[in-house]
Amino acid sequence: MLLKRLQVGLIHAAVAMTLVPINSTLNRIMIKELAISAALVGLIASLPYLFSPIQVAIGSFSDRHPILGWRRTPYIFIGLLLCVLGVAAAPQVAYLIAEQPGLGFLVGALAFGAWGMGFNIATVSYFSLATEFSGAAARGRTIAVMFFIMILGIIFTSYGLGELLETYTPEILQRSFLIVAGLALGLGTLGLAGLEPRHATLAEPSEEYTWRDMTAALTHNPQVWRFFIYLVLLLTAILGQDILLEPYGAEAFGLDVRATTRITSIWGTFFLLALGLGGGLERKIPRLTQARLGAWIGMVAFGLIIASGFLEHSGTFYLGVVTLGVATGLSTVSNLSLMLDMTTASQIGLYIGAWGMASAVARLMGNMISGVVRDVANLLVDNPTLGYKVAFGLELVMLAVSLVILRGVDVGLFQTRAAEKISVAERAALADMG
Repeated sequence: MLLKRLQVGLIHAAVAMTLVPINSTLNRIMIKELAISAALVGLIASLPYLFSPIQVAIGSFSDRHPILGWRRTPYIFIGLLLCVLGVAAAPQVAYLIAEQPGLGFLVGALAFGAWGMGFNIATVSYFSLATEFSGAAARGRTIAVMFFIMILGIIFTSYGLGELLETYTPEILQRSFLIVAGLALGLGTLGLAGLEPRHATLAEPSEEYTWRDMTAALTHNPQVWRFFIYLVLLLTAILGQDILLEPYGAEAFGLDVRATTRITSIWGTFFLLALGLGGGLERKIPRLTQARLGAWIGMVAFGLIIASGFLEHSGTFYLGVVTLGVATGLSTVSNLSLMLDMTTASQIGLYIGAWGMASAVARLMGNMISGVVRDVANLLVDNPTLGYKVAFGLELVMLAVSLVILRGVDVGLFQTRAAEKISVAERAALADMG
């Protein structure tokens, strides 16, 4: 079992590694070096999340349509290959957008769309496989191993990219992205080797849920709706800084490409430490309390990042990055646990799909809002860093609003209402049988 967990963790890390150069290094180069609109960068970065609806269908589709006897392995490999091709093509797309915006955007939609399609196909397939070989009792340990290996992969990828980009040129950037793509493909293939038995029979057929089913689940139970809105606001704030943090470091403090690329490794290190701390705290403090703590620390992090620009003090900026890593780690542990609490045993796929939809919506909103706010503020005031500060300030406000909404979330009430709904459904089914 440990070997399988390590293997699926390698796949998880490989897919995440392809995101690092696109979501960190390339964002900074497009906004700072190539002077491309942050709103346009945000739109391009959001394209992958437009493909998130396919996660609803791909799991059950692969159950019913194995390839050469494997239900998950071919889909994982296809998804990984699309991610690798997307990251390999990304630098050329960035330069094409700068030179020929119209053609560049069309090519960028294809390249980033390929990455997004691959990401969604791969993730839902390897999470389904991990769920199947772990079983209900060991699922938590498998997820913990997967996330631990993924964060390590992100840290080393970010650090390695920083070393490769000690001197920035377009040629070095392209070579660096190709190295990351090759490593990701190698690690992912290694993880897949012998992981899934051929011609395996599923113990239970997977349930098929549509976006309409998820919308119904959200609207029929007020507790589900509140938690969904809370997740969207929280994740929009925490993830929305992705496209701006490195360009901000470049604009406000004159950090070079190598230095800004390493920001992700700093964030990842403290994320990992906080993840372990949060796991220990779960036994001592309630999950809702830890979720509130994560949001409060996130507000402090954004406050430090904003203040660093006014003070023109890079040390305060790095302290903000560290604090943001801690906040993200604590929030991840507590909110993953809350997601499982806000899920009924009879409709696991439905609710997990709904929480996945919240994450996709948040990433989409975070990228778009951050880019647009930064550009609009820069147009109104001739100040290169003001737009970033306004965007970070908006994300701080979102965290504050999410805390207000979290006050109305009651896990016990959710479970009671969900049980009542199931009971009504069962009575209706018995009546139909009669």
